[in-house]
Order: sequence, then structure tokens, then C-alpha cells
Amino acid sequence: MDIPVSSRDFRCLQLACVALGLVAGSIIIGVSISKAAAAVGGIFIGAAGLGLLILAYPFLKSRFNLDHILPTIGSLRIHPQPGADHGEGRSSTNGNKEGARSSLSTVSRTLEKLKPGGRGTGEG
Repeated sequence: MDIPVSSRDFRCLQLACVALGLVAGSIIIGVSISKAAAAVGGIFIGAAGLGLLILAYPFLKSRFNLDHILPTIGSLRIHPQPGADHGEGRSSTNGNKEGARSSLSTVSRTLEKLKPGGRGTGEG
């Protein structure tokens, strides 16, 4: 048995489900005593938020032209600029290796200080 449903009726049904999820989640969180019950309320609110996002996606897609924006966001890359201290005779790959070793040694020293009984704890 197929019942025809118009697009407007479908959107109203989606909006009603989102509203019901928000109200139910808020009530569950409001009356809950335990953390587990509050977590269930949070799941209801999260599901309602996802439903709202699905409901608003066609509008957002047409308003912000996401087909144009999303590919440019995906192709963003960070291109580091070489430092001013690179000499002409020194290659950039060698400089990057030295910089990585320098930062690695800094991290190692910091971790040594944080260890119990390490050099920088001040115990003696």
C-alpha cells in the first residue's frame, strides 16, 4: 500500500521529529539524576541536531554553493617558507632535517624534566 507524500509534508514530518528529539532530550537531561540518563538525553539532542542539519542541508547547499567551496577546502595545503638563515651553499632538505632534530631534542628535554626523578624536578 503506497501512500503518496508531498515534499512539504515530508519536510514537516522531519521538522516535527527534530523538535520531538530536542524536547525529549531536554526533558531527559532536566529530570535525570544519574549521568547515564543524562547521556541518553544528550544522544537525543545530538540526533535532533543531526536531523536539523539534514533538514537544512538543501538550503545551505544552494545558499552557500557548497559544491564550489568544499573542493577548495579539501585542497588547502600548508607550504612552509624557508627561513632567512639559509645560506646559498646549504640545501633546504639538510636545514629541515636539522630543524627536526633540534625540535626533537627540545621535546626530549621537556619530557625528561616532566619525568618523576628527572633532572629538572628540583629534588636533590
